[in-house]
Amino acid sequence: MNRRSLLLTGALAAGALLAPAVASADEGVTAGTFVANNVWMMLAAGLVFIMHLGFAMVETGLTRAKNTTNILFKNTFIVCAGLITYYLMGFNLMYPGDFSLGSFFGFAGFGLDPGAEGNTPAYADGGYTYWTDFLFQAMFAATAATIVSGAVAERIKLKSFMVFTVLFVTFVYTIAGSWKWGGGWLDAMGFYDFAGSTLVHSVGGWGALIGAMLLGPRIGKYSKDGRMTPIPGSNMPSATVGVFLLWLGWFGFNGGSVLSADPELTSLVLVTTCLAAAAGGLGAMLTYSFVSSKPDLSMALNGILAGLVGITAGADVMTPFTAIIIGLVAGGIVVGSVIAFDKIKIDDPVGAISVHLTCGIWGTLAVGIFSTNPEHSFVTQLIGVLAYAAFTLICASAIFLTIKAVMGLRVEAEEEVDGLDYGEHGMHAYDLHVSGGSDYQPAAANAGSVPMRELATES
Repeated sequence: MNRRSLLLTGALAAGALLAPAVASADEGVTAGTFVANNVWMMLAAGLVFIMHLGFAMVETGLTRAKNTTNILFKNTFIVCAGLITYYLMGFNLMYPGDFSLGSFFGFAGFGLDPGAEGNTPAYADGGYTYWTDFLFQAMFAATAATIVSGAVAERIKLKSFMVFTVLFVTFVYTIAGSWKWGGGWLDAMGFYDFAGSTLVHSVGGWGALIGAMLLGPRIGKYSKDGRMTPIPGSNMPSATVGVFLLWLGWFGFNGGSVLSADPELTSLVLVTTCLAAAAGGLGAMLTYSFVSSKPDLSMALNGILAGLVGITAGADVMTPFTAIIIGLVAGGIVVGSVIAFDKIKIDDPVGAISVHLTCGIWGTLAVGIFSTNPEHSFVTQLIGVLAYAAFTLICASAIFLTIKAVMGLRVEAEEEVDGLDYGEHGMHAYDLHVSGGSDYQPAAANAGSVPMRELATES
């Protein structure tokens, strides 16, 4: 038997084995379909998990080497704390089943309980098991705090950030998420956010904005006469790897949000997601060419992320062409947003606010413009955007201001100049200098391209 015959025989055998799984909706979900759905959702959870590595690489790459260990520690803590808090109460705050306060708040109890049917096809229409449901959603929860980490990098106290992360992920993200994904009042109104342009990215972005505003800019970022001094990142290869890891992870972030292995819808979502990402990168490159004759890699990378964030709200209700439009616009928006925030002296080392907040808003509103579902309304999308803005701004402000009063938010100027790796951790990420034991101080060259001690005395 030749190779072609073997392949044909194998395909026919596989088809015969899988045929029972392709049952109509009227017949219910077969065991084969249930297994296929659950395997895809577990894989999607793994892909979303990889995004946390991507965020860490982007953040370390776009900041200075003297803060690398601190940033990696924060990103590690976010995942660990996010999973545990989501297990303890976050999952049941986000998916309460019944709301006790007029579709605004509900709580199904502490811990996890799959019930009698939680791991059978009767759960979630056979899309996945209860355990997979928790794992997939838990990966999303930590992402919101990761967004904040980038915007407050290089000057926030580690313990203060850790306290903020626990409170923000446990209560703010989950209660806000229950309004749509948990079946709350915005879901009843018809607000649509497929995979989280607003529920994940804008919620994290609003928190990032408040944090950056309350902390103030890094030493040396803006001079007394208002001029902006660029503070270049330390590792552009790391930032590039991070963005491509995030792009890979978005296959799970958006593709998993189909909540089953539905072949047609999942493949459409992956196509619209990839096209928007590519268009976002091109949109940022094109827009920045009107700003400078020198192409900026960081802008191009943030353009890719902008396209991904922009398509996330409506990846399942867009055509490939409209996905490209959304990505192109997002790429242009992120460039303008980064420049605008610099003009008003809001220092965001990695562009997290512009990528996740600004483009999250655009993507959510774009559902009301381009959706193939005529029931999606621009007005309803706008109401959702404003509701999440008000709730998150109030909550994030309250948390940050309380922490500032009790613990303080910002490290001392000397510690910021020397680097948080040494000040917060007593170590450095790269073995680039000869250590002098306990008296070791980071070399001035590792403080960035600007003479930071001089700038500290001027600021």
